[in-house]
Amino acid sequence: MDDTRRSLLLVIALVSYAMIVTDNSIVITGLPRIREGLGFTEAGLSWVQNAYTLAFGGLMMLGARAGDLLGRRRMLLAGLAIFTAASLAIGLAASPAWLVAARAVQGVGSAILAPVTLALLSTTFAEGPERSRALSWYGAVGGITASIGLVVGGIAADLLSWRAGFFINVPIGLLLIVAARRYVPETAKRTGRFDLAGAVLSTLGMVSLVYGLVHAAEESWFHLGTAVPLATGVALLSLFIWNEARAAQPILPLRLFASRERSGAYASRVLFVGGVMGFFFYTTQYLQGVLGMRPLWAGMAFLPSMLANFMAAMFVPRLVQRLGNAGTLAGGLVMSMVGMAWLGQIEVGTPLITGVMLPMVLIGAGMGCSMSPLTIAGVSGVAAEDAGSASGLVGVAHQLGGSVGLALLVVVFAMSAATGSDTQSELTHRIGTVMAGGAVMSALALAVVLTCLVRRRTAESRLPL
Repeated sequence: MDDTRRSLLLVIALVSYAMIVTDNSIVITGLPRIREGLGFTEAGLSWVQNAYTLAFGGLMMLGARAGDLLGRRRMLLAGLAIFTAASLAIGLAASPAWLVAARAVQGVGSAILAPVTLALLSTTFAEGPERSRALSWYGAVGGITASIGLVVGGIAADLLSWRAGFFINVPIGLLLIVAARRYVPETAKRTGRFDLAGAVLSTLGMVSLVYGLVHAAEESWFHLGTAVPLATGVALLSLFIWNEARAAQPILPLRLFASRERSGAYASRVLFVGGVMGFFFYTTQYLQGVLGMRPLWAGMAFLPSMLANFMAAMFVPRLVQRLGNAGTLAGGLVMSMVGMAWLGQIEVGTPLITGVMLPMVLIGAGMGCSMSPLTIAGVSGVAAEDAGSASGLVGVAHQLGGSVGLALLVVVFAMSAATGSDTQSELTHRIGTVMAGGAVMSALALAVVLTCLVRRRTAESRLPL
């Protein structure tokens, strides 16, 4: 493939991924208006996010496998078509059930798109500086467009409607379909079987687990509606691991965990994204529910964080050359951890600039320094035949962190009630507790990185030549 065609493929892959991430963050800023417009409960509102992330994460390995077997161009087109159609359905939603169902279908489209785009980059660009540069852009696009989506979502919700943010995807998706048909080459089909049992077990297991966690926030840990789904989720996920160890062609080859570096990258991604998702989900509610910002200004409030994310992401290749991939990642996690802990101190009268905006900037910079190194470590040393599975596993870790992490923080939010009242002071206290919980998750992610990535690299550097 010549350089021009590879550049076009890179653009198509990045824009496809950007559409997924932007759409997901558009939802965050529009949550208060979605709740008001369709009548969601406080805990039920989390299903607007979780229906998407569970379908996304639960089916991503199957989507990655489909790309390997059926052809990545074919699956890229299928993913774009499903995502675009679901976006239109969300924009037309007339009830909570309709919106949640359409979000789940949108998650199916993302489950195909995300691993296929990452696998295309992993196989098109040779391992080394060339691939690191492409994956740095991939990670940077994820962080930057997440922040852009918050701004776009705020503007759309305030000046037009929360629905407008989803309608934007329709023309973009159609243009991407045309471009992909023309410029993305088809990969050869491979013989093999789909691990449908693994896909069903993993998806149902995650749905049961997250449902139990959200129900705990609405009722209690000892309620039958909490205990049964949690136990069912653990049992189904255990069966999933058992199935993958015995399947002839599993959707999750357990050999991917043979590398301590990759395993550490997956675990730290789950923890880090879980904390970050709580940051996005609850900061927008603080800005609108406590500070009284309109959605437009709540979205604009994320601009400094977005700029810090962008600047940090652009410096990642240089930082990796100087500090190493693991060192850059550890530094990013420290920044995010400090920012989350700082936000955990918010009160009703906390100054906007020093008490809210500055920690948001730190979190944005930490994300910019962390996402690309996490992606690079997650696909490091993977054989060509496992490129799709490894790419899918990176996405699964991301969505698993988002759904389970948010569900856990919803429980923290519910259990941190001091008075049971609905005052601004009470809401601020609960949101501050959630941010502290996010800081703990970032600290755990840092501990994993220091144990599995930094120490490993240090030990390798001491080996005799």
